[in-house]
Amino acid sequence: MSNDTKTLLAELGIDEVNSGGYDGSWLDTQGELLESVDPTTGQVIASVRQAQADDYERIAERSVEAFHEWRTWPAPKRGEVVRELGNALRDKKDALGRLVTLEMGKILSEGLGEVQEMIDMADLAVGMSRQLYGKTMHSERPEHRMYEQWHPLGPVGIITAFNFPVAVWAWNATVAAVAGDSMIWKPSEFAPLTAIATTKIAHEVLEAHGAPAIFNLAIGDRIEIGERMTQDGRLPLISATGSVAMGRRVGQVVAGRLGRSLLELGGNNGLLVMDDADLDLAFSAILFGAVGTAGQRCTTTRRLFLQRGIADRITERLLKAYPTIRIGDPMDEGTLMGPLVHEKAVGTMMSAIEAAKTQGGELLYGGGRVDREGFFVEPTVVKVPEQVPITCDETFAPILYILEFDDLDQAIAMHNAVPQGLSSSIFTNSMRTAERFLAHTGSDCGIANVNIGTSGAEIGGAFGGEKETGGGREAGSDAWKAYMRRQTNTLNWGTELPLAQGVEFDL
Repeated sequence: MSNDTKTLLAELGIDEVNSGGYDGSWLDTQGELLESVDPTTGQVIASVRQAQADDYERIAERSVEAFHEWRTWPAPKRGEVVRELGNALRDKKDALGRLVTLEMGKILSEGLGEVQEMIDMADLAVGMSRQLYGKTMHSERPEHRMYEQWHPLGPVGIITAFNFPVAVWAWNATVAAVAGDSMIWKPSEFAPLTAIATTKIAHEVLEAHGAPAIFNLAIGDRIEIGERMTQDGRLPLISATGSVAMGRRVGQVVAGRLGRSLLELGGNNGLLVMDDADLDLAFSAILFGAVGTAGQRCTTTRRLFLQRGIADRITERLLKAYPTIRIGDPMDEGTLMGPLVHEKAVGTMMSAIEAAKTQGGELLYGGGRVDREGFFVEPTVVKVPEQVPITCDETFAPILYILEFDDLDQAIAMHNAVPQGLSSSIFTNSMRTAERFLAHTGSDCGIANVNIGTSGAEIGGAFGGEKETGGGREAGSDAWKAYMRRQTNTLNWGTELPLAQGVEFDL
């Protein structure tokens, strides 16, 4: 371990072996060791002693206790705690951003950007703490008043993925906190250190305010922790980000106990470029969308639809640009693409490329592994004659499939003909074309953009998708409603008891 890494870990309170459980204090967990590996070198950074069943039980019990106290705090007071969390993240932005890069492999500007996303999310949640509005409505009965109000829901389970190891926690945790909920966080097994560091920061804020331990942590595998969370009736909501297979399991188990699930699952995002588009604008969006985070964003551009009139120009430009993409240590200034997260991801990418070639695809660029330590691959471009089975799958890697089309109707039909429905975009200078893409007969995704790429959603708009993407919405608009329960109230301030719908019941 380098001296820089030791200094970074020390600044964030990370030891050589860390506890994998927190419930207001760090537990003496006794589970198997989980090694956090630097994908740039393949070397172990530090280890985490995972939580076991009895650790989880203690964490869950304390989360329930914390909820019972926290829900009594006025929402603006809860917002004040979240505001201080945002400030604490500002103070630790550089260190935490570097740890994200070290542990996950995204380039440093993206690691820092992820922490900025947490800060932005805290700011948004503070505003929400004074805007948890209910509606009033007129009663058909005289001298009656009706209205709706929202109450805290309960302890929330948060399951996050490796690609945004801390931002997605903030999407959920900050809003759940102002809503009056406590929570248990199960982070990705590939990013446990960032979870520990974030929990330490959050703990200091809670302690300074005399607040209960609402931000709790349980690091462990799918069975020991994940399955227990989904089956736990004390958790009325499970928010899960990850694969479609994982989401299906979570959705089925939580529905079986009549709980709620908020699912952010796979994306297989398409970008359409029309003949009349600003090609410089489109090119920049394609490049970042396909290569950013080494293709490991759920909003990564995976399918590029080019109208035939401009298809050759865009393709040639991409093939000139791809060899200039600087691949290397994500901590180094100037690096544009870091490694994949682990060895298995490399194998999955290579299998997808072989499948594409077998299914009629033409490999235009890349397709190999970079000859250096770590889990580095070449960004890859494959031209396919039509939508084939592999283009209907989400491969979490920098593979861009190019498809050509004649007109907008054909492009929309191909675009929508996949199981996923997260992010989409179109580049055009035609208002009519743009509006058709955004209409109910256009993109079937939860996110549809015009003249910006599929990747890089900002805080404020509700994030999520349709079909196999799960239907969840987080991080903006009225997303706070997922973390609260709605109650309808009717008050009779008169001296009579009339019944609705004109029903009479007189003895």
